Amino acid sequence: MDKDTDNKKNDDIIEDIKEMGVSNTPNFENPIQFLTIIGEIEGHSLSPSDKKTTKYEHIIPILIAAEQNPKTKGIFVILNTVGGDVEAGLALAEMLNTIDKPKVSLVLGGGHSIGVPLATASDYSFIVPTATMTIHPIRTTGLVIGVPQTYRYFEKMQQRIIDFILRTSDIDRKTLKELMYSTDELANDVGTILIGKEAVDYGLIDEVGGFSDALKKLHSLMD
Repeated sequence: MDKDTDNKKNDDIIEDIKEMGVSNTPNFENPIQFLTIIGEIEGHSLSPSDKKTTKYEHIIPILIAAEQNPKTKGIFVILNTVGGDVEAGLALAEMLNTIDKPKVSLVLGGGHSIGVPLATASDYSFIVPTATMTIHPIRTTGLVIGVPQTYRYFEKMQQRIIDFILRTSDIDRKTLKELMYSTDELANDVGTILIGKEAVDYGLIDEVGGFSDALKKLHSLMD
């Protein structure tokens, strides 16, 4: 490989890091693939340029490469997201959950809305004491053409999210729905905010801990 090719490769890596905080190139040195899911999860529609986003079409190829790379022994997911596109977020969660390698997630700052199933998609999940998770029904800000039809669509979408969380965490259906439709915590909305240990107490997250705790757990799963 000549010098110009090396420089171009390095420039591409720098652009990847600038755009989404993680290199989109296979990591042959470190057996752990680190993923950061931050800001708003961008799906089929582009988010405004002034928003920090995670594009699902960037994360999926990284997960595919990690699954196929025999030198990648584990995946570490760091979450600080406000939520975003439901279809894209659920697609990422399903993709992550079905990868046949040890996976650990860490909620830093926030794991809100569709960030909840992304946090539970791993084999083991952590949350720092100050992080928050908001559980609420899905909502729309777009045009509603047929009210009954739209309601049934959202009801089915909501059920998909509920079913995913139930099979990837220890929370029960009754508790999850009570948290989701609570009306006494959010002033202008329905739902519940869980802080740190509360998410563990409800069975949503496995353990309260920080980066080193999550990394130790991933190493133990890899071993």
